[in-house]
Amino acid sequence: MNRWTVEKANEWYNAQPWLVGCNFLPSSAINQLEMFQADTYDPETIERELGWAEDLGFNTLRVYLHDLLWADDREGFAGRIDDFLGIADRHGMRVLLTLFDDCHRPDPELGVQPLPVRGVHNSGWKRSPHRDIVLQFHDGTVPENERTRLRDYVHDILGRFADDARVLMWDVYNEPGFKDSLNDLLEETWQWAQEARPSQPLTSCQEGSQGEKNIAFNAAHSDVITFHCYQGELLEETIARHRDAHEGRPLICTEYMARDHGTTFQHSLPIFKTHRVGCYNWGLVAGKSQTHFSWKTVKQLEELKQQGAFLRPGDPIPEPPLWFHDIFRTDGTPFDPKEIDFIKSVVPRT
Repeated sequence: MNRWTVEKANEWYNAQPWLVGCNFLPSSAINQLEMFQADTYDPETIERELGWAEDLGFNTLRVYLHDLLWADDREGFAGRIDDFLGIADRHGMRVLLTLFDDCHRPDPELGVQPLPVRGVHNSGWKRSPHRDIVLQFHDGTVPENERTRLRDYVHDILGRFADDARVLMWDVYNEPGFKDSLNDLLEETWQWAQEARPSQPLTSCQEGSQGEKNIAFNAAHSDVITFHCYQGELLEETIARHRDAHEGRPLICTEYMARDHGTTFQHSLPIFKTHRVGCYNWGLVAGKSQTHFSWKTVKQLEELKQQGAFLRPGDPIPEPPLWFHDIFRTDGTPFDPKEIDFIKSVVPRT
């Protein structure tokens, strides 16, 4: 294992500004496939929305990739990643790229992506890779060509951008383990990532991952310790616990900010700043992913789909009274102008 030493991790982290940013998906995309497919890649919207992030003082973004995009068109996909990194760089932001993800819908497919289901949080987000492949890794039946494909995806993407200064770091697997024992692909992914060994740090989250084995494996392999925290009352305790548990390695919260759970900007940013913990809130612009609606709305997904309650092109984006995630509407107006003023007052300007 070629994990960074604690000293090297801290040397890297101390050379960074206080890292403040968001998990980014353009409002015109329902998921990471739509964000990066050739027919729907939308640099104009990305450019506009990253301008709003820059105005807040954000200096970093967390972005999800997808294995099917590479399998379908590796050169085109890499070119669009390169273009996106260029846009982010022009707005003063470096990017944390995420390779795999076990969240939400299990059945990704290339091509035209599903319409958003009205008022449902992340109704079209797709896992990477397909749930069936993760299960096959677990029970030992994964076809060798699928294993090779995923290994080559990790090697190729990390290899292409291994020394790219626009890439801040790599999240090898977001929230792995929809069952405690399903960590077989996670273990192989870490092996592949360490074989590629980019110049940037590698990580996979603590809170957010499912199952003690997965959490422990991530803790033992991550150069920098990352975690998710959406509960306001747990934030200080979570930071303190990780400070004690991980040999003084740098801490970064790669997901936070659910207003009705207490992790507002007003609550969270001063805590992160005091402890110099990097932080990425979920979401920037309330768009097709509708993550400004609560997780609770996912319970209505199938019923609303049967009713045909889809958002169609040109339909206005509905809004709940209190937004869950996200900051801006698609026209650039904020959910809460006072929130914008607060963010700007806390985040250092460069």
